[in-house]
Amino acid sequence: MAEIRILTEAELRRGVTLSTQLHDIIEQAFARLAQGGVVMPPVLSMDLPAVNGEVDIKTAWVPGMDNFAIKVSPGFFDNPGKGLASLNGLMVVLSADTGVVTAVLLDNGYLTDIRTAAAGGVAARHLAPQRVQTAGIVGTGVQARLQAQALLLERDVERLLVWGREASRAQACADELARILGRPVQVAPRLETLVQQSQVVVTTTPSREPLIRPEWLHPGLHITAMGSDAPDKNEIAPGVLAAVDRLVLDRTSQSLERGELRSAVAAGVLPADGDYTELAQLCAGIDAGRTSEHQITLCDLTGTGIQDTAIADHALRQAERLGAGTGIWSG
Repeated sequence: MAEIRILTEAELRRGVTLSTQLHDIIEQAFARLAQGGVVMPPVLSMDLPAVNGEVDIKTAWVPGMDNFAIKVSPGFFDNPGKGLASLNGLMVVLSADTGVVTAVLLDNGYLTDIRTAAAGGVAARHLAPQRVQTAGIVGTGVQARLQAQALLLERDVERLLVWGREASRAQACADELARILGRPVQVAPRLETLVQQSQVVVTTTPSREPLIRPEWLHPGLHITAMGSDAPDKNEIAPGVLAAVDRLVLDRTSQSLERGELRSAVAAGVLPADGDYTELAQLCAGIDAGRTSEHQITLCDLTGTGIQDTAIADHALRQAERLGAGTGIWSG
């Protein structure tokens, strides 16, 4: 028999929060991708149009790491009308040596939110200009708030701009961020204004039509695009990817299938077989990130299984330190 630790969302929230330490953990995980030996299969996705839902499953096995995680991430978008959250999910954690289940993390998507924000922080660490007077957040949901917090862990931003399709939600997001971050946060009247006034822009929407246009680009701009994680999503116009000085992908194969690179290839502005830089190469010190304050850079984040394994392993270590969780016997 083996003991399985069960951890609830509340327990996980107490042990795992956004921090530069978590950025380091996610950065180290990306670096392992560049060093070889990691087993990370393609994302398994199920589209469920009959119930307006989708399910993604991600995983990665990392040499030397005690555990690996299999994450199940459902999105059922009619749930709010039933009094339920649209997104939830869990992670099953297994021993990397034996494959025995060691824990079940009932996080309801919290760990995914946090590891996604941390990846945005890592992207900013390597690609954002050193001086950021204004940063723009595109979107008004949970990830918009978390990405703003992650960015401020890496850069001393003086002012934030928020843009969303619904003015009331944009204002609510701006008010909350101003309270949390203790600095000015304003609603941008137009998305074009936000981009043109910002040195860093983070896009966090489920848009299916391009939002950021190439004619809005300017020297010294960095864009982190993290909303496109399915083949029908697209936040960045194809011409933007062709126009930037530095294009970085979290995983080329995933960006070709479900990220911004897919749209650029479909539009014929970039080749499918191009020699693209991955974030792992930057994290491992194999390739440089931003090399000039005048460069225009873009990082496309589709979300990788190695992030899930890294944060699950970290969550278990934190649980052990705090004495959190309930043990059950598998036999």
